[in-house]
Amino acid sequence: MAALALSAPPDADELAVVLADDAMLRALNRDYRGIDEVTNVLAFAYGESEPPATAAAASAANEVLGDVVIALETAAAEAKKSGRGLDQHLSHLVIHGVLHLLGYDHGNDGDAEAMEEIEIRALADIGIANPYAPPSAVKNDER
Repeated sequence: MAALALSAPPDADELAVVLADDAMLRALNRDYRGIDEVTNVLAFAYGESEPPATAAAASAANEVLGDVVIALETAAAEAKKSGRGLDQHLSHLVIHGVLHLLGYDHGNDGDAEAMEEIEIRALADIGIANPYAPPSAVKNDER
């Protein structure tokens, strides 16, 4: 995966990507973050809460990085608004979510810039233009 290739890969070798509806993302956002509104992507890293109860559970937890959950309706609307293809936007959201699983955040300007730089490079590696560039900077054949 592009995001993992640009970051120090963890020992985990598995992650789940879930395409959900806006209602599910809103509920997850409310229940886990205390924000009662839909968001485009949430990431749930494994092993962040309580330690596993058994050795087998610990082994399984170490193999799974976490879950990236994407609001498909919101993603489709964002892709349409930006003039980019849904496939490209979904790729961006998966990369964004994986970076969160790896510990990246965008809570301040410096962290946001660092995260965006990795996203831009990861997307470029798979042939997708910079999603943060103004729409006029995206060539018609890249849409």
